[in-house]
Amino acid sequence: MSARSDKIKAFNKNRLPSITRLKYSAMLENAFRFYRGTCHLFYERIAELKAMPKSPVGWISGDLHLENFGSYKGDNKLVYFDLNDFDEAVKAPVLWEVVRLVTSIFIAFQTLEIDGEQAMNMAALFLKSYGTTLIGGKAMDLDPRTSKGITGDFLKRAERSSADELLQKRTLKKGRKLLLDTSDERHFKLKKELKAELINHMENWLSNNNDSPYNYRVKDVVYRLAGTGSLGQKRYLFLLKSIRKKDRYLLIDMKQAYPSSLSPYLDIQQPIWENEAQRIVSVQKRMQHVSASLLSTATFKGEDYVVQELQPVKDTLKFKLIKEEYRKLYQVIDDMGMLTASSQLRSSGMDGSATKDELKAFAIKAGWQQQILNIATEQAALVCADYGAFQQDYRNGAYESQPTGRAKTEPAMD
Repeated sequence: MSARSDKIKAFNKNRLPSITRLKYSAMLENAFRFYRGTCHLFYERIAELKAMPKSPVGWISGDLHLENFGSYKGDNKLVYFDLNDFDEAVKAPVLWEVVRLVTSIFIAFQTLEIDGEQAMNMAALFLKSYGTTLIGGKAMDLDPRTSKGITGDFLKRAERSSADELLQKRTLKKGRKLLLDTSDERHFKLKKELKAELINHMENWLSNNNDSPYNYRVKDVVYRLAGTGSLGQKRYLFLLKSIRKKDRYLLIDMKQAYPSSLSPYLDIQQPIWENEAQRIVSVQKRMQHVSASLLSTATFKGEDYVVQELQPVKDTLKFKLIKEEYRKLYQVIDDMGMLTASSQLRSSGMDGSATKDELKAFAIKAGWQQQILNIATEQAALVCADYGAFQQDYRNGAYESQPTGRAKTEPAMD
């Protein structure tokens, strides 16, 4: 077994075993999916890289790649396109965020066998947009009125989507009751005792948390499967029903918060957070133009969770879309560069992060963009080599075989 596989297994050892096996299986899909599931391996290399250009310390989401931007409805009920995953968020050199995204461009295009020159053009465009926005010193955002191309399509679809459509996809009727649909491959039944504890916990959260929706009761809860890097963390989906308005429901996602996988590789002092969920939510609120609906924290059985409303639409730049419409990607890559810089400008000067002037002074400097292109090209090749070793180790039984069939009750939830 390769040394990298040892590190992958060690990193995932405290997660739910049966779901972690599904994570390993998902990572077999392609090099890009492997990259999404091994953020810790990437930053281990970046932290040791002497060629990495110096950059100001700022707030970063930590796991920025092409599929971690998306459209969503904010807590003001309007729709936006922005960074949307903050599980790994920390204070770090701002170029760590940038090189992670640029590397994802090279891996995605190589996996899809799209011409390497196209990947280089896209990466250079991202860096130009990022740098130009930092120099401008003004954080910007995207909504349906200001967006174009693929991004505009995402946002228009998000505007049209409804909670009713989401309910139809996620629920089924049993007699007069509406319940979460456990035939959905993303939903797992829970043991009765755990289910009762979760329902009681959510009822208390609804009653006592200022960020919670009022006048709702819990009707059902399941284990929810989503993402790649976070697979194996505890994650639950709640169905809530209004006690005042007929047939008014809410879907609430509650996801266990783990320490950032960047933490072992940083010597930069971080704020003293109350817990990991507070870190995630606090940085998300700083970096996003508008936070996702009902974004909050909760503690269940001594473990910390991030809570938010499940989105009717959360479009991301899926692999299939890259392959089918890569010629239309220029606008969305330009948007991503602008949004990455905007998130850093928006959170500048907080808890010791660089000011706007410091970010601008850095962006004006020459040479860093080419250095990032060189490093990202090299890192993409190393990730693809790691992926090949992972495939071989998986075939040789190093990760245990994926369970046959699909157990409808998760056996290790508590």
